[in-house]
Amino acid sequence: MVSPSPSFSSSLSSLPSVLELAPVVPVVVVEDVSDAVPLARALVAGGLPAIEVTLRTPVALDAIRAIADAVPDAVVGAGTVISPGQVADSVAAGARFLVSPGWTDALLDAMRGSGVPFLPGVSTTSEVVALLERGVTDMKFFPAEAAGGAAYLKSLGGPLPQARFCPTGGIGPAVAPEYLALPNVLCVGGSWMLPADAVAGGDWARVEELAREAAGLAS
Repeated sequence: MVSPSPSFSSSLSSLPSVLELAPVVPVVVVEDVSDAVPLARALVAGGLPAIEVTLRTPVALDAIRAIADAVPDAVVGAGTVISPGQVADSVAAGARFLVSPGWTDALLDAMRGSGVPFLPGVSTTSEVVALLERGVTDMKFFPAEAAGGAAYLKSLGGPLPQARFCPTGGIGPAVAPEYLALPNVLCVGGSWMLPADAVAGGDWARVEELAREAAGLAS
């Protein structure tokens, strides 16, 4: 397991994978762009520098741009990337990594050509093997709990030890340690450190504390 390092905020040029950014990657849905910067600062202060902003809202790209411009210690990425156009738009906005819930050849080619680390999503053994055939070893496992959970990933470790995962989907603090204990899991993604009421109320101190607790799960 690789712990967060200040070097991540200055350069990704030597970073081999999104999986090595941090043991827990907050999955963020930004509804109001004014929340983006204080939210990111709270997460970084709590020890979670890698922030995946999902492209599920109209302001997502603006949120990525705001975080990239105003929070230098954050490593902001784009999630829910499902088209080559979104790849280009995300990188142009300042995304320093890309995460997709699934993949196609066209999307994979676009992510490969983006110049930033990426995690294509998988939920079946066949999808994992197909990516391995294409030279991709680092993947998002989604939706993690619905697709078989930690037990499923543990079973893949024997026949496919070269595949490494960031499971996301239905993961909270109770089950995150089960995933993080697996040798083929380097990090997990989740939103539990961002409760809706705290974000809506601008309770960034609470977000920071929850982020600190999440960061401690890998210790």
